[in-house]
Amino acid sequence: MIYDIRQTTSYSYASKVSYARHVLRLTPVDRPGQRVHASALEIDPVPVGRREGTDFFGNRMTWIALNAPHDRLVVRVAARVTVEDVEHPDLFGSPPWEELRDAVFMTSDFGPMSPAHFLFPSRQVPLDPEIREYARVSFPPGRPVLDGALELMRRIKDDFIYEIGATTVSTTAPMSFALRRGVCQDFAHIMISGLRGLGIPAAYVSGYLRTAQGPEDVTLQGANAMHAWVLVWCGGSTGWYGLDPTNAIHAGAEHAVLAIGRDYADVAPIDGVVFASGGQKISVTVSVVPVG
Repeated sequence: MIYDIRQTTSYSYASKVSYARHVLRLTPVDRPGQRVHASALEIDPVPVGRREGTDFFGNRMTWIALNAPHDRLVVRVAARVTVEDVEHPDLFGSPPWEELRDAVFMTSDFGPMSPAHFLFPSRQVPLDPEIREYARVSFPPGRPVLDGALELMRRIKDDFIYEIGATTVSTTAPMSFALRRGVCQDFAHIMISGLRGLGIPAAYVSGYLRTAQGPEDVTLQGANAMHAWVLVWCGGSTGWYGLDPTNAIHAGAEHAVLAIGRDYADVAPIDGVVFASGGQKISVTVSVVPVG
């Protein structure tokens, strides 16, 4: 499926910002099953300095500096991306989760997508004992790892309430777990914490969902905004496999990947420092329209 992706992020500041530095993670890159045909990043006001690069995980980054007083920042993204659907692997073809856990701890691979990087606590995903015990229900002895991960994904969908505003981008997995509500970021963090607590590597994915084109289309939760889901390590034969706990579905042709990391802190779309007083307001609009 080919998509035209458009995102506009607007910041309004209570007072003039005299100086700012930001890092943007808003440009998709080629990945297995995904090809970027074209992309553009427009910033208003125009930065006095701008450079491009990638982080350790291969995500595209743009560093900008602003030194003219401004009370508004607008970042527009436009991209055309092809996303291939993925074949659903045999649920019982993945190894038992204990066998996978033991193999991962013995790995000597430390490349960017090595499961070793996605096994330990990260800034927003501590290994919480309550979440671990919640996840353990889905992983009795000998259960294939993907089969257990699918059940955990469905339980999160059933047990937690999708509620915009119940949490913030700084909410950690234990906080949203205690609330039993949140948004896609929270559900991804909870699933990741539970899996890692059992020794199963899990990565955080930020990206987009296809925009519904008519009343007959099913609107997935998290569409028309930035979305988040989980990559689960299923062993060497299957590799990484995407699961969306917000919607309890496999991550396939309706999911366009923007960035991959250990948690939201690794892939935040806009980070930075501003020199100003008072608060700020942010608005984000997203459309992901199929074109072929």
